[in-house]
Amino acid sequence: MASYNPIDVTPSREQALHALYEAAELEHCLMCTYLYAAFSLKASVEEGLTAEQLDAVTRWRRTILQIATEEMGHLASVWNITVALGGAPRIGRSNFPLDPGYLPAGVVVKLAPFNAATLQHFIYLERPADSTEPDGAGFAPERVFVRGVDGPRLTPMGLDYDTVGVFYQKLSEGLCKLVEAHGEAAALCGDPALQLSGADVSLPGAKRVICLKTALIAFNAIITQGEGAQQNSEDSHYQKFARIRAEYQALLAADPSFVPAFPAATNPVLRRPPRPEGRVWIEDAHAIATVDLANSAYGLMQRLLAYSYAVPTPDPDKMLALDLSIGLMHALAPLAERAARLPAGPSNPACHAGVSFITLRDASALPPGPGARRFFRERMQQLAGAAARLNEAGDARTAAAASLLSRLAQDAMQGFDLSRPAPSAASQALPEVTPATQTASPASEHDGIEQVEGEKLTLLFESKRCIHARFCVTGAPTVFLANVQGPWIHPDTMDAERLVDIAHACPSGAIRYKRRDGRPDEAAPPVNLAATREAGPYAFRGDLHLNGAPAGYRATLCRCGASKNKPFCDGSHHDVHFTATGEPPTGTSTDALPVRDGPLHVEPQANGPLKVRGNLEITSGTGRMVARTTGTFLCRCGASQNKPFCDGSHARIGFVAQ
Repeated sequence: MASYNPIDVTPSREQALHALYEAAELEHCLMCTYLYAAFSLKASVEEGLTAEQLDAVTRWRRTILQIATEEMGHLASVWNITVALGGAPRIGRSNFPLDPGYLPAGVVVKLAPFNAATLQHFIYLERPADSTEPDGAGFAPERVFVRGVDGPRLTPMGLDYDTVGVFYQKLSEGLCKLVEAHGEAAALCGDPALQLSGADVSLPGAKRVICLKTALIAFNAIITQGEGAQQNSEDSHYQKFARIRAEYQALLAADPSFVPAFPAATNPVLRRPPRPEGRVWIEDAHAIATVDLANSAYGLMQRLLAYSYAVPTPDPDKMLALDLSIGLMHALAPLAERAARLPAGPSNPACHAGVSFITLRDASALPPGPGARRFFRERMQQLAGAAARLNEAGDARTAAAASLLSRLAQDAMQGFDLSRPAPSAASQALPEVTPATQTASPASEHDGIEQVEGEKLTLLFESKRCIHARFCVTGAPTVFLANVQGPWIHPDTMDAERLVDIAHACPSGAIRYKRRDGRPDEAAPPVNLAATREAGPYAFRGDLHLNGAPAGYRATLCRCGASKNKPFCDGSHHDVHFTATGEPPTGTSTDALPVRDGPLHVEPQANGPLKVRGNLEITSGTGRMVARTTGTFLCRCGASQNKPFCDGSHARIGFVAQ
């Protein structure tokens, strides 16, 4: 009897979900193994590298982290397809090292530090179907086996495949058969509002799956990016790892003593393993505390990701859960790097510790509503407290993690509203936030804001936001006296209504006012706008909220990547000779928005783009329409080839910004 293969017969939805769960686990495992290797890399000449070696290792780390991020994008694609089929995404996985049978015998997944063998293993995992690349030394399967069975089964069974690309080709074929059997609408019957999109998260795979075509595009992107063709896919993971190998071999030939990474444990565990073979038990007390905190952050990240898929767009819980999960990954990174630099313990004196990526026993979504919000608030506070205690040692990496976890705990406390009922797909609304007001004080300065009282209004000037657009000194030269000693703002020398118009013209929001004559203060504009200034910043107008805090109605935000006052522009684009058109082409997303105003949330992503949520019309510097959106990611590193939108170049160039 022929060997059973689910695509030989019409697959059931259960079989399709089973295969997608394996795909999610595979992408998740690959992401963790790549991160583990990157975290083990050295980062300074003090750690035993020459300047030339450090330059190379820094680039390798950047490349591997970019690949890991792209694996997360693949994971989002798989999750979205799962939801499109009516399933809930598989967030968890099995702990490392994986037991035989969990994946095909030829797909060995375990945590290992960066070295020649580990790098070769990565190349082997990402190889094209026609490649003759061998696996890395020490990565041979524990035993050779076949997962297939004879004859069809109602019980879903694992597929056998030689490469990841072949696996996804089988998934594509199976999905086509499912659609053929049930019809597209019936097969892809899940709620698209539960999926992640590009408006929610800056990942290439975060595109909603609404039909068979979009699902197949997602599968093909995973195959092409993960492997590609040997002869022409320079940006495939296979080719990126191969380039690292070539440079590694050249540096090793020049200096045989070159060791680019710390000897982090292979498959570290936090407790004495009942099956010790192939595992390293961490015994050092400080390493235990570091890995324990990192694992807890990783576990909470899984819960938040699961929760984000249980809450429909545009409920604010979805965005907050996503933001916190991404923040937790940023907090995990310095802890994982610290763990790789600490001893494992007396039983393994020749190796260091490492984050073990312990997964939760069950990472499925908590029921949306006040109970889940309370859980997230409590758990985030626990992590922040543990980080503060761990930070007593004074290590820079643990200090960075403690600072970030403290901020995330505050975000959770402020964002998860216990009084709000559970979200409903039928009724969704963003909470209204009232812009902050400033307390006026005659001729005074408070928090860097000058306040000068006139008869009918009080003028406020915030110098750090000023970009010297000169609307003030040219439009109201008797009010704003440039280059003078002493008082330079005189609000009573001009008609109050004309002065209000001058304030409204200030693109940066550096000039604001408060009425004293009973007339209304500045109100949010009727249309939220973001204009791209030629070789300069973004000029935002709307009910702005920056990192959740009210930020007025006007702001100019850096897009060259060089500002010393990020996220605000400080004129550094002139110093670095930034070039970017203020007239980007009009895109395809120009359909009129049903609502054009409302809160506009701008959230700078760590080392990444500006995440913008809310009704927004992006225009050229001359006012021409570029795009209309309710959520997008705008480049702020200056390197995107698709300005004003982010294309991931921040990872390629190593952009650093909070």
